[in-house]
Amino acid sequence: MLYDIGAKIVRPFLWLNGSKAKVYGKENLPQDEGYVLACTHNGYIDILNLGISIYPRQIHFMAKKQLFEIKGLGWLITKLNAFPVDRENPGPSVIKIPRQLIKEGKIVGIFPSGTRTTNNTELKQGAITIAQLTKAKIVPAAYIGPKNLGEVFKRKKGYLIYGKPFTVPSGKEAREEYTEFLEKEFQRLTEELIEKTKK
Repeated sequence: MLYDIGAKIVRPFLWLNGSKAKVYGKENLPQDEGYVLACTHNGYIDILNLGISIYPRQIHFMAKKQLFEIKGLGWLITKLNAFPVDRENPGPSVIKIPRQLIKEGKIVGIFPSGTRTTNNTELKQGAITIAQLTKAKIVPAAYIGPKNLGEVFKRKKGYLIYGKPFTVPSGKEAREEYTEFLEKEFQRLTEELIEKTKK
């Protein structure tokens, strides 16, 4: 309920400010099945643009557990379909929630680079591992645009691109190989998006 309300408020708000992302590659998104959506991350407006870009389908975002410990915020993001993960001590339980969500045909959103200022290889491998163990498709995505409300009010334009989905074979070597592949896809999609913004 709250997710629906939020989407109906956010979409016209970003549109009126010129920050609603222009979306490319939406035809690459799987239909009527659960999958992992892995996107670059540089702020919180990318979360909003991702959410409204595929609405009415909803994204269940993986978020660091510390956010759920903040009074009020934890309740809010839970209602907006986020679920916690311990990034410092990830264990076998980290796969439990995404496995169930994907089994139910839902979309699991992951920002493999972790926070908007880090570049964590282990987290990139985490996204690949979840896709591998759930046997789900993983869709890479890249975002360029406003990072915060200040940039939205300055009418900074947003751009979002979805790459082709892929699956990850079993095995440790495949995990490492596809972790590197995902990083290259992020770079390729970002470069492609930069070119599109120049046109």
